[in-house]
Amino acid sequence: MSIELDPEETVDPEETDEPPAEDAPTDPDAMYADFDADGTSELLRDGGMAFATEHEVFDVQDGLTDGLTEAQTLLADLVSIPSPSGEETAAAERLKAFFEEHDREVWIDEVGNVRAPADDSVLLTSHIDTVPGDVPVKVENGVLWGRGSVDATGPLAAMAVAAVETGVSFVGVVQEETSSRGSWHLVEDRDPPEAVINGEPSGWDGITLGYRGFLSGTYVSTSELGHSSRPEDNAIQSAVNWWSSVADFFDEDESDGVFDTVTTKPVRFDGGPTEDGLAVEATVDVQFRVPPKFTIDDIREVAEGELTRGGVHWEKPIPPVMTSPRTAVARAFRVAIRQAGGEPRLLRKTGTSDMNIFAGTWDCPMATYGPGDSDLDHAPNEHLDLAEYDSSIDVLVDVCERLQE
Repeated sequence: MSIELDPEETVDPEETDEPPAEDAPTDPDAMYADFDADGTSELLRDGGMAFATEHEVFDVQDGLTDGLTEAQTLLADLVSIPSPSGEETAAAERLKAFFEEHDREVWIDEVGNVRAPADDSVLLTSHIDTVPGDVPVKVENGVLWGRGSVDATGPLAAMAVAAVETGVSFVGVVQEETSSRGSWHLVEDRDPPEAVINGEPSGWDGITLGYRGFLSGTYVSTSELGHSSRPEDNAIQSAVNWWSSVADFFDEDESDGVFDTVTTKPVRFDGGPTEDGLAVEATVDVQFRVPPKFTIDDIREVAEGELTRGGVHWEKPIPPVMTSPRTAVARAFRVAIRQAGGEPRLLRKTGTSDMNIFAGTWDCPMATYGPGDSDLDHAPNEHLDLAEYDSSIDVLVDVCERLQE
């Protein structure tokens, strides 16, 4: 989900470094009107391509890529290879082969990321994995259907093509849809680049500058097992009361819009007698989406302040991020989109992405960009217009060349 831009957050065109396009609007609301509200080998078979892992062979559908350009073929191949989180190996090999075909240094690191270092004035990075789901792969009337075509194989393939064309650095990361293992490893394993462009669907004319953070944890409470006629709360009641108090606290927050609000979600609830029959235990798995106006510690303090029994074990958090529309990266995107005939839209998303991790560790300008309608993320009808995909490559190439200068 994306959010409507507050007019106070718009950018005065006179404050930007680039000259406006000849027909560029001067009204900031018109410029930014849609702040809307997230061991393998290669085989050849009968002239087609397949990728084999230790356990399985993935064929690229016969005739699927007929008449497609090299860039479009890369996308169709990657969409044809199932790559749910934790099973990205075959898709990673296809991506690695693309860089090898263009004489680029490339390898797959110890966690499964595809690394193609080069000019670090820009790092293009997106995730290889998708959510599970069988969306039949086909090209019909210039539209590619298939799981991952939007989230985020479309942005991933566009970035690989742009990286080859401009000579900038590239990383395809793993497990973004689950643990973000690839991105956490990346920020620990390499020096920060001069700029980062993260790949997620924004539409070819959209630039995502903000994401809410993510905090998850498990509440655990135990009480003595007693007769149900006893008046005191047992562990299950304590768990219900705790979560209700936390949710009520944030429901009282009168923030404007979803992006600026803490979203609270219980995702699993278990309770009952323990195996020895001597106690009652309750656990609640909870998640919070955290806007940039709060810190992760703010949310923990509220949640722990509502405890009357039990405690919470917190998982590794992902901090919120909101970058400036005045950075070199954002300016380069605005110019490039106008040059390609579009009108730039600045976006902020109510979900979370790997950009949160990069921004929390690296002090450099960054934004998120990629073709595709984010409303189709994880959807059973996920699809991407190939013309939009091509336009996004043009924009990425333009942006990288400007940042290289």
